[in-house]
Amino acid sequence: MSVKKWVHLCPLCFRQKDMKQTNNIMSSFGTTVFTVMSQLATDHGAINLGQGFPDQDGPADIREVAARAMIDGPNQYPPMMGMVELRQAVAVANKRFYDLDVDWRAQVMVTSGATEALADCLLGLINPGDEVVLIEPLYDCYLPMVQRAGGVAKLVRIEPPEWTLPRQQLEEAFSDKTKLILLNSPHNPAGKVFDADELAFIAGLVEKHDAYAVCDEVYEHLLFDGRKHIPLMTLPGMAERCVRIGSAGKTFSLTGWKIGYITGAPALISTIAKTHQFNTFTTPPGTQLAAAFGLGKGDEYFTGLAADLQARRDQLSKGLKSIGFETMESEGTYFLTVDFRPLGFNGDDVEFCRHITTQAGVAAVPVSAFYQQADVDHFARFCFCKGEALLDQALAKLSAHFST
Repeated sequence: MSVKKWVHLCPLCFRQKDMKQTNNIMSSFGTTVFTVMSQLATDHGAINLGQGFPDQDGPADIREVAARAMIDGPNQYPPMMGMVELRQAVAVANKRFYDLDVDWRAQVMVTSGATEALADCLLGLINPGDEVVLIEPLYDCYLPMVQRAGGVAKLVRIEPPEWTLPRQQLEEAFSDKTKLILLNSPHNPAGKVFDADELAFIAGLVEKHDAYAVCDEVYEHLLFDGRKHIPLMTLPGMAERCVRIGSAGKTFSLTGWKIGYITGAPALISTIAKTHQFNTFTTPPGTQLAAAFGLGKGDEYFTGLAADLQARRDQLSKGLKSIGFETMESEGTYFLTVDFRPLGFNGDDVEFCRHITTQAGVAAVPVSAFYQQADVDHFARFCFCKGEALLDQALAKLSAHFST
């Protein structure tokens, strides 16, 4: 199912028939599924396990740094590329976690969230007619951004329950027209973490076809069961071809701050910065300083974050299994995919998610919303980055509903 199914038409758009048409790329897409399901949850007083945000704010010491910076200043325009402190902290983190040697002056740029980082990368690197390889299921902004930049999407699918990378199809998607691949790992919504062998295969295709890789790695610290994140940038030949995107919002459970950062080769960063300067230009300095402080926290913070989320994943998975759902493996991120067919529900995933939101009081997201075709229509995505008590309440509601 395309996200176009979610469109909510505004009567004002049709008030004057003789008005010129608005942009036909962006207007062809509907309201994002996360907004639709979150509003439905609000309207029905449901527990929102659809949209991916924690129900508690991140560490108090990071928030205190931001609060002090707001009072003490400066609160004027920071440098376009980002505060020196945060750019230096990102470079240090690259070395600390991945042994990447990064020049903060030439290889790091701060953005207003990872979504802006994606837009800057795609608008900055794609020329009209360039082909872009995308791996479905897609985070909802990928395809609109690629098309708005003039790119031609070449879609390759991974599917539940195994989320196996189809290597032949991926190889066939690449050509001499390929400008870049947009790679999301850990992957939303699949919860898949691409392993070293899969990454090596992707790197080989990127190099063979003289392409680039834009790597959405916002969940880089949210991996489970002892897995380690491997940036594609660390593989041989990839340092000059990759940009990788990180998110303070995901790393510190402060999603409303919208602090993203891009690391890449100087030639790529300087090109992408030309888009950034005409987009948001800057990001609030106080939250940048706080994110820089956060990146310097000890290992116990980062391992503790992953361990806590793993416990919440296990809590939700165990509870959903006891109700009758079939759960898929979640190797990272905030998300757990389930097959609801064992419950005997007679309908597709859109109908199911609407049903449990309005009737059981728990919201989820239909996985078909992340595909362009509607044939994957019996899976739902639940978000587990919530407190233990809230997850228990959600499970109790679902259990009561499906036991009647």
